[in-house]
Amino acid sequence: MLRRLAPLVVLIGCVAGDSKSRTSTTTPADTRRTVAPLPDSIRRPPAPLVSPPDTLRGLYVNRWAAIGSKMWELIDLAKRTEVNALVIDVKDDRGFMLYRSDIPLARVISADTTRPMSYKRIRAILDTMRQYRIYPIARIVVAKDPLLADKRREWAIHRKDDSTTVWLDKHGRPWLDPTNPEIWKYAADISAEAVKLGFSELQFDYVRFPDEDRIIDEGRYAKMDGRVRAKVIRDQLGYLRQLVKPLGVRMTIDVFGLTATDTTDMGIGQRWEMMIDRADVVLPMNYPSHFAPGTYGLANPNAKPYETIGRALEDATRRTQGIAGAAVIIPWYQDFTLGPPRYTAEQVRAQIRSGYDSGFMSWILWNPGSRYTVEALKRDSAK
Repeated sequence: MLRRLAPLVVLIGCVAGDSKSRTSTTTPADTRRTVAPLPDSIRRPPAPLVSPPDTLRGLYVNRWAAIGSKMWELIDLAKRTEVNALVIDVKDDRGFMLYRSDIPLARVISADTTRPMSYKRIRAILDTMRQYRIYPIARIVVAKDPLLADKRREWAIHRKDDSTTVWLDKHGRPWLDPTNPEIWKYAADISAEAVKLGFSELQFDYVRFPDEDRIIDEGRYAKMDGRVRAKVIRDQLGYLRQLVKPLGVRMTIDVFGLTATDTTDMGIGQRWEMMIDRADVVLPMNYPSHFAPGTYGLANPNAKPYETIGRALEDATRRTQGIAGAAVIIPWYQDFTLGPPRYTAEQVRAQIRSGYDSGFMSWILWNPGSRYTVEALKRDSAK
């Protein structure tokens, strides 16, 4: 069970990437049509941004938490503690957007119609965060978008044994084809809209192929063009980076925590040396519960959070050395229980302490339900 637990119309233009497969792409006619502005759409003047904190300490906020009362509780928690950043779902792993959008494709596939946040509310949230210097980060899921994959089946992964049939994961859901530039352009469109609202950093998740072994034999991709999976992801990240660069904010990517230790692409196209220079920040998801028994010589890495984090970050440091333009590394830590032992403030702080001892002062905590162990967070006397 790897991240995540069960529980940019580009406003900036399409720029060619470094992949030989990246040529001008076509857009279905119904996504080019003129769409009248929504009464509550976000066509408003750009909002001011928040500067990145020197040391970032954040929490993940899922879309349901963001649209409910939990959002204000998490803002209040950040006001009282060392937390100074919130990672908020702008497009989640079901393809749903946080708010009503002016992006034609999002409108056509109804990505923005499932309990969207009103402009008034999102303005209040982002203005409050800016007032208290809480850094707003937009999380945008890329390849795991069953809504778009179902509505645009020509953009989905297909089956090798029947090119007319869409490949389905173990939950019976389609995935977008990572070789298709259009899905990265859609992420860039969403990014431009989010930055205009006031989100001050872009965090892209699921920048990979599906993590099911059988897809290696079953999956068919439209634009592999002789490339290996890791080269596809490298090329597409480079393309996405060019698209979002004019927005003037940091581009960050979430990657499997084990990618810093495993020397392969883990079957998902994430090979450390081929992506560490493709973003401003790389965030390895270092959840001790996700490391198999025996990793690093530990019988149960989940029961040894300090040791597990230390070894993972040691590998990340070693494999990043000497790479020109390498990203800053900010680790994700787990604040949830998955198998024994039950995670409390002790286990959460052990991860944070291990990061500090390894020279990593910034971190973000992940809890799929956005329910955090308050006792693990230090009070900030300066707030």
